[in-house]
Amino acid sequence: MSAIAGRPCDVNGVFLPPEFETAEFLYKHNQMPAGQIDRLLDLWASTLAKHNNNPLFADHHDLYHVIDSLPFGDVPWQHFMVTYDGERLADEGKPWMDGEYEVWFRDPHEVAHNMLANSTYANEIDYCPYREYSTEGDKHQWKDFMSDDWVWDQADEIVKDLSTLGLTFVPVILGSDKMTVSVGMGNNEYYPLYASIGNIHNNIQRAHHDGVAIIGFLAMPKSIFCQQLFHLSLSKILDPLKPGMTTPEVTCFGDGHYQHVTYGLGPHIADYEEQVLLACIVRNWCLKCVANHEDLNGDALPHSCEYTEALVEEAPSGDLWEDFGIVAQLVVNVLHQLIKGAFKDNLMTWVEKYLHQMHNKRRAQKIMDDIDHR
Repeated sequence: MSAIAGRPCDVNGVFLPPEFETAEFLYKHNQMPAGQIDRLLDLWASTLAKHNNNPLFADHHDLYHVIDSLPFGDVPWQHFMVTYDGERLADEGKPWMDGEYEVWFRDPHEVAHNMLANSTYANEIDYCPYREYSTEGDKHQWKDFMSDDWVWDQADEIVKDLSTLGLTFVPVILGSDKMTVSVGMGNNEYYPLYASIGNIHNNIQRAHHDGVAIIGFLAMPKSIFCQQLFHLSLSKILDPLKPGMTTPEVTCFGDGHYQHVTYGLGPHIADYEEQVLLACIVRNWCLKCVANHEDLNGDALPHSCEYTEALVEEAPSGDLWEDFGIVAQLVVNVLHQLIKGAFKDNLMTWVEKYLHQMHNKRRAQKIMDDIDHR
């Protein structure tokens, strides 16, 4: 676990040496005066002279200029249009099938960058998961998000890849509610989509320090199509975060240091209405267990992906809705996207590259043709 250490690095991703962290301590924690900063830099320069090298900053003016020039600003709004392209029966003429739905959003990757680079709460941020225990009774205590067991477990999974040692894990927390934003005709509702990062402390997320940002307005037509639109919109909006979930990137933090970071999707804070949409559950059914909606207080097993997938494969879609409270069409579409994204787009691309490295072009293509045939 200690391998997820949140070590600072430079813009090229090279971890900073211990003496730089000492300078950080003297400046940030001791709030060293400008004259003493100059004196320290002179001493630092004298130690580097024999190596024909210079310290990171010439004097306190140079240091302040670097801090003031940190890139930080509003992320522009973008939008995309969504239309229904599913099957239609001959006698169907639903207005929502012909409608165009506009979704507005901001790049969550850039929003997360701005939050990490915000110097306002540079001292109110955790760079790695931790566990805290009371001095009396040695009881496990929780406070800020990075003390949560889920973050600790995620870090345990991440460090199984040795190339991730020393990085900072950035959990992205989402939230949405059913507050209706005024629109012209009243046929659509727009749900605000909020985002924050789990590294910043709770008091920052509650205060007006840009620790929480609106990253989207989700179009919610008054039809069953709203369920599929909800998932498709989230997938489209969160897509810029995907590369950073598998490949660490170098990011500037509010203290002026660069660090290797990797992102992960954390909790989605929502009331029951949005939880139903997220979990592909029929309204009035339980989100946590498989109890029938007519006997929610009865003993029942918890929901699981394996259970849902087995039902989708074996049971008719009508039974899934009536007897199990599962929105079958939406689950199938989500599973299809997972298969396409994880298997076809990622795994097969890797296999093709591997074959071309291990075989000549003709042999590699023959093997690929055989895979396609199977």
